[in-house]
Amino acid sequence: MELYEKTLESQIIYDGSFISLKVDKVLLPDGKTSHRAIVVHSGAAVVVPVDDEENVILIRQFRKPIEKVIVELPAGKLDKDEEPLECAKRELEEETGYSAKEFVKLTEIYTTPGFSNEVIHVYLARGLEQGSSHTDIDEFVEVFKVGLDDAIKMVKNGEIKDAKTIIGLLLAKMYLRGEWI
Repeated sequence: MELYEKTLESQIIYDGSFISLKVDKVLLPDGKTSHRAIVVHSGAAVVVPVDDEENVILIRQFRKPIEKVIVELPAGKLDKDEEPLECAKRELEEETGYSAKEFVKLTEIYTTPGFSNEVIHVYLARGLEQGSSHTDIDEFVEVFKVGLDDAIKMVKNGEIKDAKTIIGLLLAKMYLRGEWI
């Protein structure tokens, strides 16, 4: 069965600095038409910074859409024409003050493919060196360090609910423990 939906029309209904919203009229596999609302995003990178003692650098940050402070890995959106690895390096330094000697790309994830084209590139960072952070003017984060196994426990007990962080931590643990397929 053919599953592809051909775009017949596309209209941008909101064009912001962070996201855009478009509505596509599509031709369905059965010949009927429908509409799809799509959040257009430039993509992002997330970094799992792990030091020589297998501690991971995490941040606490308030997230307005859910009205909560949550625990996350350092991450951010790609700037125009920015390569994902450069974004990962930039976000690690901006949000935590750390830089890294080694980056390993673990995977790419689609965050919510039912309504967004966002792709997040997931990196492991090793050989950490501490410097000073310089977050965006409207960004406030608290940086802290926890053992990788303890971070996984935070996932298990519900202290970490952020999807990109959960995926990054689990893949980093697999990679570092030689369980990477």
